[in-house]
Amino acid sequence: MSDSFNEVIETQKLSPLLASIFWNRGLRTNEAIQAFLNPNIDQLHDPYLLFDMQKAVERIRQAIASGEKILVYGDYDADGITSTTVMYETLETLGADVTYYLPNRFRDGYGPNKKVYEEKIATGIQLIITVDNGVSGHEAITFANQQEVDVIVTDHHELPSELPQAYAIIHPRHPKGNYPFGDLAGVGVAFKVACALMEETAVDYLDLVAIGTVADMVSLTDENRALVALGLKLIKNTERVGLAELIKISGLKEKEVDETSIGFGIAPRLNALGRLEDANPAVLLLTTFDEEEARLLAEKMENVNNERKDLVEKITTEAMARIDPEDKIHLVVGNNWHEGVLGIVAGKIVQKTGRPTLVLTIKDNGIAKGSGRSVDSVDLYKVLNEARELFTSFGGHHAAVGLSLEIDHIESLRTRLNQYMIANQIETKNELIVDKSMPIEAVSLSMIADLQKLAPFGVNNALPTFLFEEIEIRNCRSIGTENQHLKFTLADKSGHVLEGIGFGFGADLMEFQGPSVSLVGQLSINEWNGNRMPQLQLKDYQVTGLQVFDLRSKTNQSKVKLSKKIVIISFSKQNIKKWQQIIHHPVVLCDESQPFKDQTEAKNYCEILFLDCPIEKDRIKEITRQTKTSRVYLMCRSVDEAYLDGMGTKEQFAKLFKFIKVQGRIDVRYKANMVADYLKIPKNLLIFMIQVFFELGFVTIEDGILTSVKNPENHPLSESDSYQKRKRKIQSEEFLVLSDLPTIKDWLRA
Repeated sequence: MSDSFNEVIETQKLSPLLASIFWNRGLRTNEAIQAFLNPNIDQLHDPYLLFDMQKAVERIRQAIASGEKILVYGDYDADGITSTTVMYETLETLGADVTYYLPNRFRDGYGPNKKVYEEKIATGIQLIITVDNGVSGHEAITFANQQEVDVIVTDHHELPSELPQAYAIIHPRHPKGNYPFGDLAGVGVAFKVACALMEETAVDYLDLVAIGTVADMVSLTDENRALVALGLKLIKNTERVGLAELIKISGLKEKEVDETSIGFGIAPRLNALGRLEDANPAVLLLTTFDEEEARLLAEKMENVNNERKDLVEKITTEAMARIDPEDKIHLVVGNNWHEGVLGIVAGKIVQKTGRPTLVLTIKDNGIAKGSGRSVDSVDLYKVLNEARELFTSFGGHHAAVGLSLEIDHIESLRTRLNQYMIANQIETKNELIVDKSMPIEAVSLSMIADLQKLAPFGVNNALPTFLFEEIEIRNCRSIGTENQHLKFTLADKSGHVLEGIGFGFGADLMEFQGPSVSLVGQLSINEWNGNRMPQLQLKDYQVTGLQVFDLRSKTNQSKVKLSKKIVIISFSKQNIKKWQQIIHHPVVLCDESQPFKDQTEAKNYCEILFLDCPIEKDRIKEITRQTKTSRVYLMCRSVDEAYLDGMGTKEQFAKLFKFIKVQGRIDVRYKANMVADYLKIPKNLLIFMIQVFFELGFVTIEDGILTSVKNPENHPLSESDSYQKRKRKIQSEEFLVLSDLPTIKDWLRA
């Protein structure tokens, strides 16, 4: 850090932690840090810097003055809903004859719809203003022009190579414009028009601007940071009865609403209507002054949102089962999936697999329609744009797209996507930027509170992420209705501890059995029963060195996920077919007559699973070293339960010997169970004891018939090979089955 930067830090009285974060994020001047820490109205750019703004304002004022009927044409998501509300209220305040329409996702689709334009123009609409859509609406806008109805487009989505012939197009990245900030949300653009029309900063709409901006996940830097920060203050004292009801039914406290509250509470409920039904009531909720109407509308949104959650869970499960792991971009197609939630499903699959995902549903008209979500390293819009000729409709941006195509083109699309990714050597990954390595002892409530100076958090201004290296994990357990989350405690060598939560990491429970792990996560304050304590929210983890996983219990066996690069080993020839039927995977036999083969090692396996116990426990250590594996799974099933039944007591051997003498001949093929029950000797132990007698010449066995030998030569039991093997097997099983995992890990690593 430079001397001048250090002076800035001293002037601003910032902690060393915040100083390092500012430096790493490129905020290194007094002006930049001041602007960041104190977002205000003065940071908002002049709306007239937007291309066509003057032209649009003049046309709208003309329409208001002459009493023309104006239609605000919006979108069915949270950004579109808030954009529509801002534009509608602004025009109504200015005395316009204005109405609004949010297209129906299922009937009208996204963006300008020619049929809807035709219907609205037939009712007398003379000016159409789009919000959060329009830059790809060629057909509908051309039709409006033919009817001598002007269309003013306000939008922020990816610009196509050819823009429609609208009266005016207001877009922060217009090719002929020079607006200083290109990442406004749709509601941000609508707000700019409102400010220009009202000739002042339209502060009364900043609550809506904050909601739409956060919901649309645009960059929370520059102007957007100021818009959201100011809007959050307004929300905490909202006079919108509908918004107050929505906050209440979301389980939030009005005075505590922040960007996370919007992202996980308010926005999903606004989005739910447009995903499953008709989004127009959402605008009514945000504009109504009727408290009873607001309450009923908020309850409706809550019910629809709950229905949405159920659909997402069901379809995600079905979609995950159809994934082809070889695809560079997942393309999943289903029948009769609800198209309103496919974007959320795609997002969940991206989280689970780390790969861009398209989720489509086949419609009755032979068209597959759906949505896609991406990772940081893949511009999904750009990738799909290379195959634009396959689509009947297509639009979106870097991280999210909507599309439809004929079902006959699905496999062509899959091929094109894979070819593009391979040809351009694109890796599918989400970048996780670590702000700082952190010791547990440095974490405190005051430190976490200090981080809030960086809020509001969002895209390009993430909540700081910290690395905790080589940390011991204690009390790790899965929680949640389906054990989908993890709860654990971090501990260092000095005894400092930090509670941790891993949302969505429940399936990784076994990964945390190692002696130490490095974690990356974000810090927050957990409040429970009046207690406040620091908490780490897990984002990623790394385990180095040999990992040993305990599959000796059926509970753990159900949780394990085996990769393709695994070799599965059994030490029991008599049970290998049984194993293969159970696990549906090739099993390698490694008994005394069949050692571990070199060709198996040559396959470069990185994981190994031991199904049962060898006679000599050191065989497991030898094979582990031979394969040079980094992950060892120990099921160590005791096939014959030697360690449980033991070697057999003198009394048991004597009882069996006497029984055989009395019987003379026994058909052990069919009567072994009867003999075991009669002598009260476990069957597996009985079979072993008979084998010992056979090896010592006490009995003969031919075609399954056991015959007593008269006056056999006397031998101690220990002279039997089977007796010695079982003795060693018991020692092996006692160690491998009964030892705790740390003991086995230390033994394997020694």
